[in-house]
Amino acid sequence: MPSHPASTVRMGLLALLWGSSFLWIKVALNHGLTPAQIAVTRCALGAAVLVALARARGGRLPRSRATWGHLAVAALLCNAVPFALFAVGEQTVDSGVAGVLNATTPLWSLLTGVLLGTDRGVRPVRLAGLALGFAGTLLIFAPWQRAGLTSWGALALAGAALSYALAFAYMGRHLTARKDPTAVSAAQLLAATAWTALALPVAGPGPLHVDTTGVLAVVALGVLGTGVTFHLNYRLIADEGPTAAATVGYLLPVVSVTLGALVLGEELTPRVLAGMAVVLTGVALTRGPGAHRPRPARRHTPSAAHAQERSAVPGRVLSGRPGRVPAGRADGA
Repeated sequence: MPSHPASTVRMGLLALLWGSSFLWIKVALNHGLTPAQIAVTRCALGAAVLVALARARGGRLPRSRATWGHLAVAALLCNAVPFALFAVGEQTVDSGVAGVLNATTPLWSLLTGVLLGTDRGVRPVRLAGLALGFAGTLLIFAPWQRAGLTSWGALALAGAALSYALAFAYMGRHLTARKDPTAVSAAQLLAATAWTALALPVAGPGPLHVDTTGVLAVVALGVLGTGVTFHLNYRLIADEGPTAAATVGYLLPVVSVTLGALVLGEELTPRVLAGMAVVLTGVALTRGPGAHRPRPARRHTPSAAHAQERSAVPGRVLSGRPGRVPAGRADGA
């Protein structure tokens, strides 16, 4: 969990805005927008917000080709793919359930870390939490009861959560050490806008029969649920690392289920509620006390000493771990 009060506030605000995104997607779908239209519009609006914020702070978009290459990959994993999958999935799945399935992001993050060897020293309690979380997800899916588009919609949402987990790891390794996270966030959403615009003809733009409610929903999704949220997420990854940032998924089901029930009148069955409880229990086990082994002390060899000297530079990335931004620094400073 976040170690600094400012990070705790960011995580709470991020959960509120991110959790409400599932509501805005559902409303936009119900009022005339297609999944492809929602994906490209939210990317474009989010990019506009972050470009304006970066310029107001005197930031500049990256100029390096290598950086833009990393941004293209991150935009695909963190924006284009999950945005499209969430819109597709919510055609047949309630917004509250979508938030629950998105809560599996920390579980995917742990699993990919174990498989890639970047998350060592995994204790049995974390592995138990991983297994429990996926069992809860399976309970929500209920593939023995569902067929056709409904089950495919749930799988699309799980795929979006996996894409987020991969994106967090990639961004933590290649992008969060940049000097201006606001400008980097803006650049990534510009790349995501290009990705989704390229996919629009393939997906089929579809007829545009949107009403005022649909417009307001997609604007809220783009400005708050994408632009502001993405900036907060980038800063959280920079301050706390990708795994800690992924734990914002703890709070998303609470927000999405509450809003879905209050605003859309969505009904939750006992099976889905039980699955939610199992997922959140599994996630808690992967992050709770006793889940991490203490790291062995490093030997002070000349190479290690040199590495420690390099890691003292704010924002530097060492061995794939994001440099920690000083607590008193403002965003982008």
